[in-house]
Amino acid sequence: MNDTLIAKTMQVPEFPNLIHYAIPFFISTVILEVILTVRVKMKTYEYKDALTSISMGLGNVAIGLISKVMVLSVFYFFYTTFHLLKIPFAWWAWIAVLFAEDFIYYWFHRISHENRFFWASHVVHHSSKKYNLSTALRQTWTGSFTSFIFWIPLVIIGFHPVMILVQMSISLIYQYWIHTELITKLPRWFEAVFNTPSHHRVHHATNPQYLDRNHAGIFIIWDKLFRTFEPEVEQPVYGLVKNIETYNPIKIAFLEWFYMCKDAFTSKTSFVNKLNYFMKPPGWKHDGTGILSSDMRKKWEREKSEKRKVKSEK
Repeated sequence: MNDTLIAKTMQVPEFPNLIHYAIPFFISTVILEVILTVRVKMKTYEYKDALTSISMGLGNVAIGLISKVMVLSVFYFFYTTFHLLKIPFAWWAWIAVLFAEDFIYYWFHRISHENRFFWASHVVHHSSKKYNLSTALRQTWTGSFTSFIFWIPLVIIGFHPVMILVQMSISLIYQYWIHTELITKLPRWFEAVFNTPSHHRVHHATNPQYLDRNHAGIFIIWDKLFRTFEPEVEQPVYGLVKNIETYNPIKIAFLEWFYMCKDAFTSKTSFVNKLNYFMKPPGWKHDGTGILSSDMRKKWEREKSEKRKVKSEK
């Protein structure tokens, strides 16, 4: 029996669309957080901002009805064409795909901060200057049509496409609850292994030492392994280095795409440099005038080192 026939005849369990089932939970917990926020007099909610985030989330779900068909088709194409192993729907396979998918998510997320083409979609999630559960719903309308390429290696290894999509949904649902300021720190053992509200607040902050840090999905271990981990010390300042000053969902969804294409096609420079506007990190300019997040972090590190030196000399 050849691989194509095995792929077609493998019994695939039926799984519900987890994101759709989670929507009532998302809405109820956002309402609960608003009530708790009001009671403790925190300023984490701004209603226009929250409504924009919810609108972006609903748009993401609607567009996902189209993109998931495309993604599943591509995954099936690779799965039926070639895969190294025949991984069944067994309990150990679900543990394996949990870690494998989270490893892939880490690199997808990290590259989405280091490559402007993918940042054009991901910037949507960082565009709020608030940090609460509604911020978790502020999702891209374009990313699902391009980001799936990062998960193709899992298909080639031999994980079934349905298994991968289910785990991707589980990861997204896990990351929902960490978008809050109501939870400060969790037990040390949990903070050491898992992504938490504290770790993810760092990721959403614009403080120089926090930029492009803590890319984890479920497990923070990847950031510690690849040296992108930063603990939460000072109060995070949320949003973007240069904020998008609008509550219009359509502008938020497509503004960075417009700016990126404008930079690439109107700049008087070489073809390679034009291409670099899609490939280089956000903030890059062909004439050297751009400031990258890595530049801002290095400046912060120099200033910190100088302060320590001055303090030690006193």
